[in-house]
Amino acid sequence: MEHILDRRDRAGYDRALMVKAVWYYYIENYTQQQISQLLGVSRSKVISLLDNARQTGVIQFSVCQDDSGRMQVERALISRFGLQDAFIVPGASSLPSPNESIAQAAAMYILRRAEENAFVNMGYGDTTSRILNHLATAAQSPINLVSLSGGVNCYLPNMDSGIFNARLYLVPSPLLVSTRAVRDALRREPDVDEIFRMVPLSSMTVVGIGSMEDDATILSNGILSKNDFTVLKLQGAVGDLLSHFMDKNGEPISADLEERLMSFSLDGLRQLDNVIGVAGGPGKTDAILAALRGRYLDVLITDEDTALRLLQAEQTGA
Repeated sequence: MEHILDRRDRAGYDRALMVKAVWYYYIENYTQQQISQLLGVSRSKVISLLDNARQTGVIQFSVCQDDSGRMQVERALISRFGLQDAFIVPGASSLPSPNESIAQAAAMYILRRAEENAFVNMGYGDTTSRILNHLATAAQSPINLVSLSGGVNCYLPNMDSGIFNARLYLVPSPLLVSTRAVRDALRREPDVDEIFRMVPLSSMTVVGIGSMEDDATILSNGILSKNDFTVLKLQGAVGDLLSHFMDKNGEPISADLEERLMSFSLDGLRQLDNVIGVAGGPGKTDAILAALRGRYLDVLITDEDTALRLLQAEQTGA
């Protein structure tokens, strides 16, 4: 049986893309060519989206109120945090598994923009693991996925789907090793060095954003202990990117585990183009805000409630 992304999620994504095109064309006065570049689709696709909007009643001298509200929030995120783009998943925070809904939206967003035979860097985490499986299930041609860290299990396919249309380029090591000497020795291994050298050559990068909640992936997977987590909190950590812990301003926390971590650096991440951060839910607000303040992201995909909390927190200086 052919497995594809849930049709309702795809329809929701297509509608959101159509609303973006309508907004940029009729409200922001962008040209069709500018919209094509902004959305990462062809100009003919933009024309089709605008025609479909007229036929389905999305455009009736004004954009439907709910969609208009989301577009305004997206524009506010882009403006306030210097992003290239933002995509808000409506109602995801009220679902039993918001990570799944956000991951599906992220996979659709990436596939719309990924060229044939594209290489995509992928970070460690629960949400990114879900994205990886959705990408590999929905891609028409094999997509090349490059891991940004050790921890091979996180990048392995969920074979329940029966389809995994992806080529994996994995760092062959644990995420956290015993000593700095071991980390340095592994980093010099040709097979490891080759993967890290591929990272800057990829066309886009996808990262999850970890929280300091009790259900954090790095904690539930047993990579860090509760004592490790407590120490990090006492040092001011509010979350992590690629397992590098940050304070509320996005500055790295100097911790012993940094010397034992097999993961692409935060400084390196900041230098990459097209970095897409994917996270949502009440427990992620502080961590996402830190990633945005640290200027590590070019695009944010999140849920509507989280987006509003981010803007409110930044406005009040929380």
